[in-house]
Amino acid sequence: QVQLVQSGGGLVQAGGSLRLSCAASGRTFSSYAMGWFRQAPGKEREFVAAINWSSGNTLYADSVKGRFTISRDNAKNTVYLQMNSLKPEDTAVYYCNAESSMRVVVNAGGSWGQGTQVTVSS
Repeated sequence: QVQLVQSGGGLVQAGGSLRLSCAASGRTFSSYAMGWFRQAPGKEREFVAAINWSSGNTLYADSVKGRFTISRDNAKNTVYLQMNSLKPEDTAVYYCNAESSMRVVVNAGGSWGQGTQVTVSS
């Protein structure tokens, strides 16, 4: 199994930036895609972005396209979410996930990180 440990997050003003990290350990070679989801209070968990580990191909939700960037560091087995031009609507708990395909990751399957709070103030 894959263990995912998240870091980053915090409080930022609207228009600012944050960078989230998700480090994978364990059976990392069996995971070929990783993604980010978020969940605001009272709302369903929402897809944000995903990346194919080997090819680097990415997929973004329309709500974050052009503002967020997902990337990976193969040597560190870590995926990042660079969040720019943050809006109060981005406030949520952010989770990373990992599985063997983009399809599974995008559909909220696989292993999950512990979550980290992102709060954007106006």
